[in-house]
Amino acid sequence: MMDVDPILDVRDLRVTFRTEEGTIRAVDGIDLTVNGDETVALVGESGCGKSVASLALARLVAGPGLKITGGVRLAGRDLPGLSDRELRRLRGATISYIFQDPMASLNPVKPVGAQIGEAIRLHRKVSDIDSEVVRLMKLVGLPDPETRRKAYPHQFSGGMQQRVMIAMALACCPKVLVADEPTTALDVTIQAQIFSLLAALRAELKMAVLLITHNLGLVAQNAQRVYVMYSGRIMESGSCEAVLRQSAHPYTRGLLAAVPRLRHSQERMTGIEGTVPHPAHLPSGCRFHPRCPLAEERCRIVEPEMQTVGEGHQTRCHCWKQLM
Repeated sequence: MMDVDPILDVRDLRVTFRTEEGTIRAVDGIDLTVNGDETVALVGESGCGKSVASLALARLVAGPGLKITGGVRLAGRDLPGLSDRELRRLRGATISYIFQDPMASLNPVKPVGAQIGEAIRLHRKVSDIDSEVVRLMKLVGLPDPETRRKAYPHQFSGGMQQRVMIAMALACCPKVLVADEPTTALDVTIQAQIFSLLAALRAELKMAVLLITHNLGLVAQNAQRVYVMYSGRIMESGSCEAVLRQSAHPYTRGLLAAVPRLRHSQERMTGIEGTVPHPAHLPSGCRFHPRCPLAEERCRIVEPEMQTVGEGHQTRCHCWKQLM
């Protein structure tokens, strides 16, 4: 069941950049909701716009000729009407981010404890910041935090660096945590540990998680609902069970077919032919039609609207009945 008032409600979000090649429509009118007690995944290939969309929620995206429009309601507040100062108060405190590459995100010349403490100092009134830093490091499973808070990022493994990033993101008890490819550079064992940690923290802290990824295997294991994004548009959405078990869009089917299956090691892994189109030169009609095995003449001319195919399950496809 959907909450009456989701913690995050995004309506017709659009992000464009004006460049020499033309107007780039990185995010082109997406709707998305996240309830206060769930993990929601936003998935798609590299270049589909999912990271730009997540950054645009808190106005963290920058670029030439940037324009962001649409509605973003977070914890009962409309973000588009807020000043820069009010947005800074929300970032970290109400919505927080775990970025893709911890080594690139952490300051190499500051101890990790000082970096975690900086977020606390900016947003909370805590008498003993060092003790709070130690508590957060313990919370995310970092060993010997009393000593290691004085260490530098290069003295941690990739998995431990990601735990530092999570501690920083949780420093101010956010209501929404945006995890943008949080395990990209980590091996599968560490990936499992990080996602297990995020699930435990979500339950303990009553926090919503927006997971940005291209990995549908991770989505199946960790999310309750999923939005599939392609070329700035949401192509399919619904519960993970509905979308992953009975996909109603050829793009989702293609992503699923590209997931390796250990039980069928002799099967050849199939990919999706072609590439995501350049956002300044989008095709007419359905944006996926140049790569779609089901494309018809109308797909090349008319862009499909979102259609309901089941309870809470929607797709943007003219030919969805052929898949059901």
